[in-house]
Amino acid sequence: MKQTALFPENNVAWLSQFDSSTLLVKMLELCGPAPIYIVDKYQQVLYWSLGMEELSGLRQKDVVGKSCLHEFTVTEAGKNQEQLVKISTTDGNKIEVKKVVQVLYNKEGVFAGGVGLLAFGSKHSVSDFLPKSAAEITKPDHENQNFQGILSRSPAMRDVFQIISNAAETEATVLVRGESGAGKELVAKAIHDLSARHSAPFLAINCAALSNNLLESELFGHVRGAFTGAIKDHSGLFQRAHGGTLFLDEVAELPLELQAKLLRVIQERNYIPVGGDRSVEVDVRLVAATHRSLREQVKIGRFREDLMYRLRVVPIFIPPLRERREDISLLIWYFIHQHNAGNFRKIEKIEPGAMRVLLDYAWPGNIRELHNVVEYAFAVGRGTTLRLSELPPEFRDPIDVIDKRIKQSLPMSEEQKKATIRQALEQSNGMVTQAAEILGVSRATFWRIRKQYGL
Repeated sequence: MKQTALFPENNVAWLSQFDSSTLLVKMLELCGPAPIYIVDKYQQVLYWSLGMEELSGLRQKDVVGKSCLHEFTVTEAGKNQEQLVKISTTDGNKIEVKKVVQVLYNKEGVFAGGVGLLAFGSKHSVSDFLPKSAAEITKPDHENQNFQGILSRSPAMRDVFQIISNAAETEATVLVRGESGAGKELVAKAIHDLSARHSAPFLAINCAALSNNLLESELFGHVRGAFTGAIKDHSGLFQRAHGGTLFLDEVAELPLELQAKLLRVIQERNYIPVGGDRSVEVDVRLVAATHRSLREQVKIGRFREDLMYRLRVVPIFIPPLRERREDISLLIWYFIHQHNAGNFRKIEKIEPGAMRVLLDYAWPGNIRELHNVVEYAFAVGRGTTLRLSELPPEFRDPIDVIDKRIKQSLPMSEEQKKATIRQALEQSNGMVTQAAEILGVSRATFWRIRKQYGL
């Protein structure tokens, strides 16, 4: 047996006590979920893993002992080379994969066949398609982090985690910027939990969810008789969060009159409840969040510049899920394990076609949307395999099909055009810029089309 850096002399001696065929069988059993196969020198299939079955749709009993397809051949000329090949699946799709082979020689040094491993090009890795244990998902190492409940193995998020840790040691006001569903409240909660205020309350409010009057009352409280229905004094969130942290989500939607009152609280550390005549002292750390650019809101007169500077002492930007694709499979398996614990259905593997669609999807709704998709699959499907047919309709009838119809100027009825616009808006969670990108048109053109059809 040839020694390598992987097998120093003492390891080779240990390996020599085993029958080579037994050792090989045990290793293949361990790698069963991975797409691995073995062919002899005549290119007949000797071994076809369960991972190969899942990827190609070809069953072991139908391929073992028969000549392999051209794309799976292993020749001496291809020794230790990587190449991109296209393979056909039984559902009629063609997928591009990376084939890595290791040529095998017998004791006389004659070519005897080889081992092939399929990976998913530069976009995906084999590990994305393999089930992960709960321990793997939550293991806190440099590649797979669970930081205060925020799961990520993306390099882009490591900088975010460091800023969170550093900011938590101070009393500075933090502004979290990120798209809807990206996990802004988790960032706020992490800052609170790592701070000296962790034993005090953490309270949150969405500034876009309430009317102006209700929002003012909820934030600052009111006294009895302040307005119709105010039958008793009400403590606002600032008072209830005293000593702790208050998270203001979608702060850009705060009305201008309340922005002035918020600015006073930050500067003076006191406020007057609605209908009251006495100020209330308060000690609260603020963490605000928005999916908008506050600078742009200041330019158009919808946000106070002085308040912007008070809120963004420490700005934190959360990259959208489409920019940290390493996290997609990690989060999919995390949510699957969460739902498996409910004992309604247990998913143990994901159909390769379904996983490819999930990995390639743009996720405009970010982590919240991903969680909803997993929940949908649990609700509509059965069995231990998550299949493509169990994903929401937009994954089975993707928007890019309609996009091509628009770009190619194929005939579409007025109702079809309306449906296309609505679907783009739904997929982008109402965000016009993203909806325009989905349809391949400019933002101005999208606004014009939308107005034309009264949507």
